Amino acid sequence: MVRQERALRTRRLILEAAASVFDEFGYEGATIGEVVSRAGVTRGAVYFHFASKRDLAQGVVEEQFVQDGVPERSCKLQEFVDTGMVVAHLMPRDPLLSAGARLSLGQDVFDDLGGGAIPGWISRMEALLIAAGERGELLPHVVPADTAWLITAAWTGVQIQSQKLCGRADLELRVSGLFQHLMPSVAVPGVLGSLQMGPDRGAQVVAEVAAAQVAAEGGGGSSAQSRTGAEVVVDGVGVG
Repeated sequence: MVRQERALRTRRLILEAAASVFDEFGYEGATIGEVVSRAGVTRGAVYFHFASKRDLAQGVVEEQFVQDGVPERSCKLQEFVDTGMVVAHLMPRDPLLSAGARLSLGQDVFDDLGGGAIPGWISRMEALLIAAGERGELLPHVVPADTAWLITAAWTGVQIQSQKLCGRADLELRVSGLFQHLMPSVAVPGVLGSLQMGPDRGAQVVAEVAAAQVAAEGGGGSSAQSRTGAEVVVDGVGVG
């Protein structure tokens, strides 16, 4: 058990180092040697967990889907919005998310990684929209698969433009604006009026999850606090 926990910690350390390298240099410019240097592990340790640079990049992309999730809501459209807002809050703060975006959108790796994280985000958002439809939250014309694809693509475009213009400094504000523009064409009026879509919504949900973790661990503090922020989510809308 101790050996397994140590291996999991080492794997996570390698992924975090790899994320920072991919985010800084892109896929082609990244090297295993730089990952080894930043992780403070041996080259053998990296290859024990990941057979190649491609496997390492795939691990970075997939890691965002095994993080703690956005809290489940009775209103699935609120969960839908929360997902996008939490990712917007965390992306400027979490190299794993930022690197996942770069790896998913980079032309040099698209064929190699099969679209990166984008298909996973589309699938997640479609599932939330299907659940919302079953609860009567969607307008009659909404087709979950089409809407998930379009909103994921719109989120991706907002992220790219925010990154280019101001290094994602306004990402939460812009994603909030995206939802406020698009959700009236998705949600029935009774649900639309209750949706919380402000630019601080992501931070609020992150704080909610962190508080729940502390409570679940009996207020232990340090271990729960170490998982706040970057490790809180990610079941969200496209990271592109």
